[in-house]
Amino acid sequence: MKQSLRIIISGGGTGGHIFPAIAIADALKKLHPDADILFIGAQNRMEMNRVPLAGYPIKGLWISGFQRKFSLQNVLFPLKVIVSYLRARQIVKKFNPDCVIGVGGYASGPTLRAAISLGYKTLIQEQNSFPGVTNRILAGKVDRICVAYEKMDKWFPAGKTVLTGNPLRQSAVLIEGKRAEALEFFGLSAERKVLLIVGGSQGARAINLGISANLGKYKDSGVQLIWQTGEGFYKEATEMVTATDSGKMIKIHAFIQRMDLAYAAADCIISRAGAIAISEMAVIGKPVIFVPLPSAAEDHQTQNALRLVKNDAALLVKNSDTGDVLFSKVTTLMADNEEMEKLSKNIKSFALPDADKMIANEIVKLIAS
Repeated sequence: MKQSLRIIISGGGTGGHIFPAIAIADALKKLHPDADILFIGAQNRMEMNRVPLAGYPIKGLWISGFQRKFSLQNVLFPLKVIVSYLRARQIVKKFNPDCVIGVGGYASGPTLRAAISLGYKTLIQEQNSFPGVTNRILAGKVDRICVAYEKMDKWFPAGKTVLTGNPLRQSAVLIEGKRAEALEFFGLSAERKVLLIVGGSQGARAINLGISANLGKYKDSGVQLIWQTGEGFYKEATEMVTATDSGKMIKIHAFIQRMDLAYAAADCIISRAGAIAISEMAVIGKPVIFVPLPSAAEDHQTQNALRLVKNDAALLVKNSDTGDVLFSKVTTLMADNEEMEKLSKNIKSFALPDADKMIANEIVKLIAS
């Protein structure tokens, strides 16, 4: 093994891919402080800003996803795949890594294919209970596969698959003893319950519209809200809260930087059912109502959520029911302390809090093999 590790981590597109990638990088740095880590992402996506903020360099590929509905973007897709693959080969060859890691997202496919073709050691991390197309294709060719769920050998070769869980932002899930600080931070009362609404790093329009349509009901319910809207809905939501004089009960944020305090303040959570969101919910152990994004690839968010729902570890509301149905489900749950305690206890059984360390160790073992 070389004296200092050289690692490429590829993927991104959403916070659900970016934050775990950074968590893996941080865990590697703890094991090998002198490790040289390069990220490869997709141009004009979140990772091009978020990764440098975390202290790591990043290169961008001209790549995007294939639209499942007709789109003019699909005309360019084959060209993008070829160009991004050739560019990835160039980057990988020049950097000469000990290992190339794929965490999912647009850039992961061409980067891993390039690394495999050049003979470098490779590892992919599959976040979901139903694997994405790219990882299913790559599975037979990569050296190691880290998964977040049991019984994944129906898709992946058992001999190279390791159960690690999903790497999380430790800064987000360390919430013990922070409730008083959290309530003060968000300007909330300790006398009322708190509902946290998080639609993902970019918000969720259906959830936002459902909440806004019932804003008066939420205000009158006596439940306080911390509402992460995403940038696109922030102005509209702020205007609605001001118009209904709901500012004392409903706190609007485009993006919550201190997720640890948001989780610490929350008695109940409404969330999308992305893999990382589910993993974070399991570690913090709060009652959650999942609203899966139906347009997610292969409807994987519904599959993720159903794993918990079938074990009485969460509730599920359809994306089309984010108005009255969601409001009714929220208020019924938050009035039932026994049900909240049951959900909290059961979801904790799904927690795998040390995934970042386990994946970092698998990378080091793979390099040494």
